[in-house]
Amino acid sequence: MAKRALITGVTGQVGAYLAEQLLQKGYTVLGIVRRTAEPNLWRLDELGITSDVEIITGDITDAASALDAVHRAAPQEIYNLASQSSVGRSWKEPTETYSINTLGTVHLLDAMQKHDTDIRFFQASSSEMLGKASGTKQDEHTPLQPQNPYAISKAAAHWMTKGFRDTYNAYACCGIAFNHESPLRSTDFVFRKISDGIARISLGLADRITLGNLDAKRDWGLAPDFAKAMWLMLQQDKPDDYIIATGKTHSIRDILTAGFTHVGITDWQQYIEVDPQFLRPHDIDVCCGNSTKAQTELGWQPSVSFTELCEFMVDADLKRLQSSVTA
Repeated sequence: MAKRALITGVTGQVGAYLAEQLLQKGYTVLGIVRRTAEPNLWRLDELGITSDVEIITGDITDAASALDAVHRAAPQEIYNLASQSSVGRSWKEPTETYSINTLGTVHLLDAMQKHDTDIRFFQASSSEMLGKASGTKQDEHTPLQPQNPYAISKAAAHWMTKGFRDTYNAYACCGIAFNHESPLRSTDFVFRKISDGIARISLGLADRITLGNLDAKRDWGLAPDFAKAMWLMLQQDKPDDYIIATGKTHSIRDILTAGFTHVGITDWQQYIEVDPQFLRPHDIDVCCGNSTKAQTELGWQPSVSFTELCEFMVDADLKRLQSSVTA
């Protein structure tokens, strides 16, 4: 019989890619979606898999609803990717952020224990939990130093997952993911905002991109690669936690340089406006992950270079915008 996987956040960027990959492996894929008039399924539509994913209406911020969803799905694997993932928004809506990111995780772990203790559980942890960590690269032993409500909520969920693993011997893994990008990323996030802006400027549809700190540095990877790592974690003999990262750091300026160069623009500074409203309080200046453990134990590797990622993102936005202009 085909394995059954339940994905929270299935309509998000990584959730959609993970669903696609699991379907290709022969899984029955189910996804929890909140009850709304029109579920936001455009990412599943974009990948052509909407009809292949069984949608379960539920709300992980409600314990009874989470338990009911797990009962109905009867999965062998749960991937908890549901999240309020905007750092900026987390300052404005800390209660909602904590409810989704932390309480949602607790409800799923508890439901797993009540329904079937053999379920394997993946928790999407975040590099934001590491805060302003010392050292050149962060690994699985780097102390957590969360600097914002999003990071704090993720840190609490991370420790709760480890707690269930240690106390109940649950098969529960945490993947500490560094920045991961794709054409399915929202333009609320800076990498996609830049690739979309470069494409629009190249096509004459815009004349500037408004940004915050151009010197902020992150470890940027490709979202489908991260989805693959999540699956690999649940296929091991024993549960453990892993850093998912490329091990290389680049700044916002580097994204701008690579992206604009790809469309033949070298003097990109004239198209950039810095607005203080996009500067985050207590922002992390530099973060870089050491994924040696994942590479050694899981056989995982990032599939693209930073320049290839920038060019891929810009090309995808150029194709999308050109299609809409000619439609």
